[in-house]
Amino acid sequence: MNKIKKLLLVAGIVALVLVVVAVIVAAVFLDRIVKTGVETVGPQIVKVPITLNEVHIGVLTGSAKVQGLVIGNPAGYKTPYAISVGLAEVGVNPASVLSDKIVIRSVHVQSPEISFEGNPLGKNNLGDIMESVNAIAKSGGPVSTNNAAKAGAKPAQKIEVDDFLISGAKVHVSLTGMGGKEMTLDLPPVHLTDLGKGGSGLTPTDLTRAVLSAVTSATIKAVASAATDLGKGLENLGTGAGKNVGEDVNKIKKGLGGLFGK
Repeated sequence: MNKIKKLLLVAGIVALVLVVVAVIVAAVFLDRIVKTGVETVGPQIVKVPITLNEVHIGVLTGSAKVQGLVIGNPAGYKTPYAISVGLAEVGVNPASVLSDKIVIRSVHVQSPEISFEGNPLGKNNLGDIMESVNAIAKSGGPVSTNNAAKAGAKPAQKIEVDDFLISGAKVHVSLTGMGGKEMTLDLPPVHLTDLGKGGSGLTPTDLTRAVLSAVTSATIKAVASAATDLGKGLENLGTGAGKNVGEDVNKIKKGLGGLFGK
């Protein structure tokens, strides 16, 4: 009897060790898979380079940390990136990972750096990226996803995000329409809820579109307000340049507000 107990104990210990090793190995490979996916599929959606420094996923806890996510700028812009995220924390429902819809409980993007470069009345970097995302969404998604669907592969998982918060963002502004004026603005929190909830969920393209649209819209409002204040200040100086800028304030506000009216 004692021998049987010892054998069962040893077998139990071995099984436990194997489970722990399997979880560790799965976490390591899952980190790499997610990183590769972001850097491969992401650029197909936004049409600019994307790099991700690190991603750490807790398989059992359903938590993840994303560090060093950088979304580049379209060709022709001077700033090195459009959005840079130092840290983002993600909470996932572990039971949903193998289902048709991954349920993400929360996403908290902390203190990202955003660049707004270009003419507020026309061409600018965020507007260009948004146009690319809209075009991909209309075409049904990235080429790799479409090819997989045509080949009869299982449809890609959809996504639900219950709570998406961006806080502490800084916007670095270069207004070519106002003599190259540069400034840094604090962006109010961007808070989205129930993305893809109550249905089959959102595709990665649709989720990117929803979040990027909210970020760009908030940035535009901040830039519009700052441009208005700047114009009033210069107008009060009574200089010729100040008067010209002051006269353009209303045009700037209308132009910024109409970026999503295309």
